[in-house]
Amino acid sequence: MLPTAVVQGGRSAWKGPFFVAFPNLRHALENNIAIKTQARSCTILPNFIGIRFLVHNGKDYVPVTVTQDMVGHKLGEFAITRKRFTYKATKNK
Repeated sequence: MLPTAVVQGGRSAWKGPFFVAFPNLRHALENNIAIKTQARSCTILPNFIGIRFLVHNGKDYVPVTVTQDMVGHKLGEFAITRKRFTYKATKNK
């Protein structure tokens, strides 16, 4: 197995990482404005560090601030889509 195949995950090396071109990326970085997106499969690139994203989780937008450790992962990994189940007993009088 080639080392590049491990780094890329399941995507072909010749395709490169999947990312969406955000036209207001520089403006969001300068003014600390969050970018609203539904592109959960977008790979986080090194130039996204310090930018706040509002990632759609299926119901609403979850705030995600990109740090150095997130580079190479997908935006959707940091916006949880499922709620934790809690059982609440009903009171019987």
